[in-house]
Amino acid sequence: MEKSTVATQPDSHVAPRPSRLPGRFARLPELAGPGFLPLGLFARLPLAMLTVGTLTLVTAVSHSYAIGGTAAGAVGIGSALGAPVLGSLADRAGQRIVLLVAAVVNTLAVAALLTTAYLTPVYGSASDAVGVLIAAFLAGASCPQVGPMARVRWMALTTRNLSHASSGGSKSVASNRADLDTALSYEGTADEITFVLGPALVGLLASLVAPWLPLALAAVMTIALVPAFAVHPSQLAVVPAPRVPGAGVESSAEQTTAATRRNRWSGAVVAVPVVAMVCMGTFFGATQNALSAYSAQYATAEIAGLLYAVMGLSSAVAALSVAFWPQRFSLASRWVAAALAMTGLSVLLFLPSGIWPMVFVLLLLGIPVGPVMVTVFSIGGVVAPVGRMATVMTALASGIVAGTALGSYLAGQLAQTQGAGAAFSVSMGAAGGLLLLGAITWLVMKGRPQA
Repeated sequence: MEKSTVATQPDSHVAPRPSRLPGRFARLPELAGPGFLPLGLFARLPLAMLTVGTLTLVTAVSHSYAIGGTAAGAVGIGSALGAPVLGSLADRAGQRIVLLVAAVVNTLAVAALLTTAYLTPVYGSASDAVGVLIAAFLAGASCPQVGPMARVRWMALTTRNLSHASSGGSKSVASNRADLDTALSYEGTADEITFVLGPALVGLLASLVAPWLPLALAAVMTIALVPAFAVHPSQLAVVPAPRVPGAGVESSAEQTTAATRRNRWSGAVVAVPVVAMVCMGTFFGATQNALSAYSAQYATAEIAGLLYAVMGLSSAVAALSVAFWPQRFSLASRWVAAALAMTGLSVLLFLPSGIWPMVFVLLLLGIPVGPVMVTVFSIGGVVAPVGRMATVMTALASGIVAGTALGSYLAGQLAQTQGAGAAFSVSMGAAGGLLLLGAITWLVMKGRPQA
């Protein structure tokens, strides 16, 4: 598998340590070095807390669901627009400096959001909260993209090992590819955990203490954990794009031409996984809103978060299973198979007539969701243009954010006028979109070597 920003550096900066993780996952601390797994997990938690935390805070101080929702939307728009910018900067200048600056700017933006939220005198309309909306947008745009950056590091680390294997290293090429599958399946699970834990933590702290506490905690975690992630030795495996030509002065004209052709080909198809992540986000947003309408019929709307967490749980476990899928099961085939299961199971959303039957359906539905996410990120790594890996990874993450907003809007409109069943149709449509894009990817990548 070709990767764009890989350092040919010695392994001394990631000294192997015995791991307590089971099976293939024991290799991950050896690849990335001590401390990387907990840092990568908890440093991305503030991003998962930011949108819901903003919604909770602004709604509480303004006493307006409309203004609170607008502020949360500003966070989402800022994140969707800012993430690819941060990724592009990381490709050019390196992850360390971009993450360090983003951590400082984001902490200040969240502090500004807290300040303006409480100092705004009147909340008659959204125009009265323009300062809050600007601060919310900046907080979203500057939020450090730890998850995508972690994936770039795993790709660089495993590609370095692939190069070592191809030149006579002790491990086989297949084993090193399995390491990448394992790392990406872990990352999918880490995302699912934070997607569930972040909103739950916001709700707990806001209800038991104060609505400002979740955002304050997110800011503290950002300024404490993101710099530690930024300077972790694993960042040495990723070489900024401007250094690549210098490192390859002896490259032939044929190699340069081949790289240019690959960039053109990749640039043409990279939109497919990005659009797929928009569909995935649409599925998430629509399901969340539809569950709110559904749970209100049988209990209270507040338990929708718990219902959604059930799907997140099975999705996280299934994402881990991807590490053990056979190598001969190609990425495109995995995408089609998992998306087909996701589309078929989404039909079950229309059948339950109670809370516990819906719990069972969501538990089943989550099983193909995690593998689809892991596979789409893997496809993004395959088709990423040379020197643009971080840009593509952050664009994929932005697709989820933008899609979540789209799905929430569409499902909300249908739930308001036609009920939860109509809102679930958006979820099914998004799953069908993933299946269609998976089929397109299978056709495009058929016969194209993935290594």
